[in-house]
Amino acid sequence: MLEDLEKLDFDPEALRERYRQEREIRLGAARYQAAPDNFVRDPYRDESFTRAPITRDLDVLVIGGGFGGLLLGAHLQKQGVGDFCIVDVAGDFGGAWYWNRYPGAACDIEAYIYMPLLEEAGEIPSQKFIGQPALFAHSQAIGRRFGLYEKALFLTKVTEVRWTPQQHRWAVRTDRGDLLMARFVCMSIGPVHQPKLPRLPGLETFKGHTFHTARWDYGYTGGSFDEPLVNLADKRVGIVGSAATAVQCVAPLAESAEHLYVFQRTPATVDARNNRDTDPQWAASLEPGWQARRALNFDLLTAGRPVAEDEVQDGRTQMYLDLQKAADAGGREARELADLKNMERIRRRIGEIVRDPEVAEALKPYYHQTCKRPCFQDGYLETFNRSNVTLVHTKGRGVEQVTERGVVAGGREYELDCLIFATGFEMLSDFTDRAGFQTLGRDGLSIRDRWKDGVVTLHSFYTSGFPNCLFLHNAQGPAALNATFVLEAQSKHFARLIRHCLDQKVVEFEPSAEGEQGWLAEVLSFAEAKRAFAQVCTPGYLSSEGDDSLRAIQDNFYGGGSPAFFKHLSDWWDGGMPGLRMTRQA
Repeated sequence: MLEDLEKLDFDPEALRERYRQEREIRLGAARYQAAPDNFVRDPYRDESFTRAPITRDLDVLVIGGGFGGLLLGAHLQKQGVGDFCIVDVAGDFGGAWYWNRYPGAACDIEAYIYMPLLEEAGEIPSQKFIGQPALFAHSQAIGRRFGLYEKALFLTKVTEVRWTPQQHRWAVRTDRGDLLMARFVCMSIGPVHQPKLPRLPGLETFKGHTFHTARWDYGYTGGSFDEPLVNLADKRVGIVGSAATAVQCVAPLAESAEHLYVFQRTPATVDARNNRDTDPQWAASLEPGWQARRALNFDLLTAGRPVAEDEVQDGRTQMYLDLQKAADAGGREARELADLKNMERIRRRIGEIVRDPEVAEALKPYYHQTCKRPCFQDGYLETFNRSNVTLVHTKGRGVEQVTERGVVAGGREYELDCLIFATGFEMLSDFTDRAGFQTLGRDGLSIRDRWKDGVVTLHSFYTSGFPNCLFLHNAQGPAALNATFVLEAQSKHFARLIRHCLDQKVVEFEPSAEGEQGWLAEVLSFAEAKRAFAQVCTPGYLSSEGDDSLRAIQDNFYGGGSPAFFKHLSDWWDGGMPGLRMTRQA
């Protein structure tokens, strides 16, 4: 490995300087706003649905019906906890895969490890990487298998969650007039359901049609997930964004639109996905427990932990293997050189695929590959060889404004019939804003005020002043490329804790100040490494948009990786659950 790195055909110092310049351009350029109501309305809901208000007393209320809520429901059932309800504003289970139905939508983690509970469902995905329809259908299948539909309230928005100390219950109110009293509340809100928009002057003046990719308007575009968007044949379409979502939906848009303008702030790293059908012989050879072992293998490998072999064998695992081999052989400097070398390969590949040299150069990313979520997609780069596609590279600054007729970028107005935003989600915003409801703990304290100086938790799950409340969120929790691996482990933990409380007649649990401060110290012990990462990376959600303050580090992912995080949880159980005070029934 070291010998290969010594044979570099590029100047590392020149690349470091180019990376620094690209980062400087982006700093401060990311300004977002909450999406207006017309961008977040549910285009798939049954507007005629009505029901009478419900008043119920429950053991557990789960807010959110994505994979987190589904896994919580499944593991509660396995623990023999059947008195629970799942509430979701959506019209069905699925979470991200209910909302994100844009053409080409797919998970970029292989389906064999991403789709949870495959063995229990007796299901094998048809391809290594699977699209939204299959992921949505799998969510529904989990709901049916574990009897969760009978416990679900869909098309129901939570409006307030309030602790009632006399009853040791959470009073949960909804826009349907429901009053649900629950001993335990599990917040499975998820990070990729609430669209965010760039803060653009004039957005409300645009006379054409506009929507966010997470609320795709097939009524306007025509077609479906895998059928031509026939209504765009005579339309000039603009899409703002060039990250993971745009990389998937740009090709279908280009195939249907009269002309497509792609407004790019910073190019994504786009490597080959090489999707393929599932080999029936391989599927038949799988032994019990295969999915858990394979998912753990991927998690360890991508966290830099040693594994005997790469079971997943895709572009993502190869990238992490190469980086780790370099680090093992030569330390941090060798790892950086391996990253520079791989990014040079990606940039050369872009130049080989995209015929126009100027367009190819604009599509080349100049930052370390792990600064942003790497994309693996076939067909995206080829799209820019089409005569009806224009890349508008804003060189890190983004679109300047929206007018009645279109979009202004680089001082030029582009007239559009349709403007689509592929600008991501409210992953780093205040929890209350993202959830869309107030959570009020002891003495009416809101979670917004509790965390106004920074998130304070024990293991990211519990916070003092909010007894019997469990949070399934990013802040101070484990970061893992395969989100469902983390959700599976967290859901098992929640279900086990609730079972323990019911068995031991625990009426309240709440973290102690010592427990919270201990976990905060653990989170901040990675501040130096996370600050170094933020200071060299082009801004994005992984680097808190370039914010290297202690507050940003405190409010973002736990920096020790998921293997270390779950080792903490295992030790916590073995050590008698320190830091969590429990009050038993008198």
